Amino acid sequence: MDFDDKAQLDASQVEDVGGGGGGFRGGGLAVGGGAAGIIALIIAVIFGLNPGDVTGGGSQDPASVQPSTDLAAQCKTGADADQSEKCRVVGVVNSIQKYWGGQVQDYSTAKTTLFSGGVQTGCGAADASVGPFYCPQDKHVYLDLSFFDELQSRFGAKGGPFAQAYVIAHEYGHHVQDLLGTMNKVGQEQGAESGSVRLELQADCYAGVWAKNAVDTGFYASKFTDADIKEALDAASAVGDDHIQEQAQGRVDPDSFTHGTSAQRTKWFTNGYSSGDPARCDTFSGSI
Repeated sequence: MDFDDKAQLDASQVEDVGGGGGGFRGGGLAVGGGAAGIIALIIAVIFGLNPGDVTGGGSQDPASVQPSTDLAAQCKTGADADQSEKCRVVGVVNSIQKYWGGQVQDYSTAKTTLFSGGVQTGCGAADASVGPFYCPQDKHVYLDLSFFDELQSRFGAKGGPFAQAYVIAHEYGHHVQDLLGTMNKVGQEQGAESGSVRLELQADCYAGVWAKNAVDTGFYASKFTDADIKEALDAASAVGDDHIQEQAQGRVDPDSFTHGTSAQRTKWFTNGYSSGDPARCDTFSGSI
C-alpha cells in the first residue's frame, strides 16, 4: 500500500485527542441510534461477550493519559502517510471519503477521532476495549490504534497497513449506511440471518468497493497488490463471529451472531472488491 508522495492530505478529517478525550467516566456505555446500537455490537464481536458485560465505570488513570498530536503539522502529503501510522490513517480516511463523496448524494464528511484509553462520544463513554466503532449520533468514527496490536496478539490476524485500512473502510461503510437510512431499518436482533449480521456484511462489502476504486481517488501511487488484499481478508476472517466465539468460549453459537462468520466476512469483502460496485452489496436480499 503505497501512497502517492505528492498527494495532499486533509488532516482536518482526523483528530487526535490522545488520552485526554474525556476519559472513561463510568455510568455505562450509551448506545447510539440505528442498527441495534453499533457500539454494543462491536464489543460483542471483539470479545465474544454479551454487550451488557462490558458497560462499566471507573475513571481513566492519569498516568495513562497520552498527549494529542497536531496532525495538520505532521500529515501534509502522501510521503508523510508512508512514514507515520497516524498520517496513514489520515490518508486512508481522505481516500475513503473522496470515493464515497462521489457516490452518495449530499455526502457529509465523518471525522475520525483517534484516542488512547478512553473517550467521550455522542453515543456515550467508551474505552479501548470497544474496538473501532462508528457513532451515528455524532457522525464520528472512533479508533484506538492499540486495537491493531490486539487484532494480531489476541485474534491471530497477521496485521499490516492494509488490514488497518480495511477496518477503517468498514467503519466508514457504517457512515454510508447511516446516510442512506439503512442503519435505521435494522433492529437489535441477533442470529446468523439477522439484520445486524447483514448490516455488518454490507459494511465489509463497502470496504471492498472502496479498495477497488481507491487508486482513482488520487491518494495512492498504484492499485493495491494481492498481498495488500490478503491482509484485509485475513483481518476480516479474524473477526468473524465463529472464530471469536471458538476462541473465547470453545464453541460456536449462531443464534448470538452479530457480524457474520469468517467465511461470510471474507466473501462480502471480496464481492465488493471484485465488482467495485456498491449496488453489488445488497446483503439484505436472499441468503448471505
